[in-house]
Amino acid sequence: MIYGGHFDPEVKKNRIKELEDIMNGPNFWDDKKSSEEVLNELNQLKNKISNIEELKTNIESNLEIANMIKESNDLEMQEMISNDIEVLVEKLDNLELELLLNSPYDKCDCILEIHPGAGGTESCDWASMLYRMYTRWCEKNNKKIELLDYQDGEEAGIKSVSFIVHGLNSYGYLKNEKGVHRLIRISPFDSNSRRHTSFASIDITPLYNNVEIDIEIKESDIRVDTYCASGHGGQGVNTTPSAVRITHFPSKIVVTCQNERSQIRNKETCMNVLKNKLYQLEVERREKELKNIKGENSEINFGSQIRTYTMCPYTLVKDHRTNTENPNVDKVLDGDIDKFIYDNLKLGVR
Repeated sequence: MIYGGHFDPEVKKNRIKELEDIMNGPNFWDDKKSSEEVLNELNQLKNKISNIEELKTNIESNLEIANMIKESNDLEMQEMISNDIEVLVEKLDNLELELLLNSPYDKCDCILEIHPGAGGTESCDWASMLYRMYTRWCEKNNKKIELLDYQDGEEAGIKSVSFIVHGLNSYGYLKNEKGVHRLIRISPFDSNSRRHTSFASIDITPLYNNVEIDIEIKESDIRVDTYCASGHGGQGVNTTPSAVRITHFPSKIVVTCQNERSQIRNKETCMNVLKNKLYQLEVERREKELKNIKGENSEINFGSQIRTYTMCPYTLVKDHRTNTENPNVDKVLDGDIDKFIYDNLKLGVR
């Protein structure tokens, strides 16, 4: 039963054959980005098939042994099967996640933005801690990061940062991180060692395929500003107006990019990011209309507090949507957020 049904191994095998046919094409390596996407998807699918087949073999083997010893008192064999069951349950949980990443854009790369809330230096420092948390998660999960914009805080931390997370299912895993994250701690910037509460917001946008995006942006609807880049960059980063900021008046969306030394390249990236955000607004509008038709009134508010990281008077990270908790705050801030991600994915199908 496990080998078939929802896991669709035959569908995955057919997709593997399609991808291998694409790889054998004469022009496969002409587009490096496209070829990398194909290779990543192919490797992911092969790993899934391998895991499903291994799980199937292990379960069948344990069932045979269980039938053999069900009327005996072989405690050693019973203990061995019991230990195997724990491992198999964990593997089944991991396979279950494959069922949860089935939304239209879950496979996409994503744009992750971090903005500190009110609170000055405290919130800017909290934003930098979150930036480190997500970059560490990306490292542990073999995701690549492409920095778009990085603005240092006036005294410490980050004023704002945005970057692309590349890798299969990046949006699917990170989409539920969108919202307000709260930190409670003894402030390292307070000479009286008082407890402070800081806020920072996370925004996640899928990086849509350019073929899918059919959005016309009128020149009269935008303002393009150029300025000298700051923060991360090479020699001369602060001396040439290479950084670009585009303001879209109808939607009030503002996007910036200073990753490239070329102003033209930064403008191209800004326009692509803007198109993604406008496309996301259209997708959300359609989803909202569909929910209204179905009579579903519940929706996630971007300004809602989704998770609290408490470092004083006790240590605890709590997700307020799933009630998932982890008392090891340092471990979570070092990128160990898989449990929070998985439980939110499961919540979406309850």
